Amino acid sequence: MARDWTFLSNHAHVLLAAATRPDALTDELATTVGITRRATLSILKDLEEAGYLTRTRVGRRTRYAITPHRPFRHPTAAHREVDELLDIFLPRPSNPDPR
Repeated sequence: MARDWTFLSNHAHVLLAAATRPDALTDELATTVGITRRATLSILKDLEEAGYLTRTRVGRRTRYAITPHRPFRHPTAAHREVDELLDIFLPRPSNPDPR
């Protein structure tokens, strides 16, 4: 029987979702990741307390900003930065036409 598991944690998925949609509602992030709103709020709090993102109120909405150059937390990956994860999973901006 196959067991369900993934290479990335829910923390990584929430970080990627917030980086992709910085103005998303918590419920939208939760739906994207496939976890509850409560779990999403807990993860956002963890990420903010660890310095991986900041939350700013803009009117009645919250806007997320990823903090660049933060190392991974696990000792075997601490020499790498979270930016590298974002580079793998987030779309890169198009290069302007050099003509």
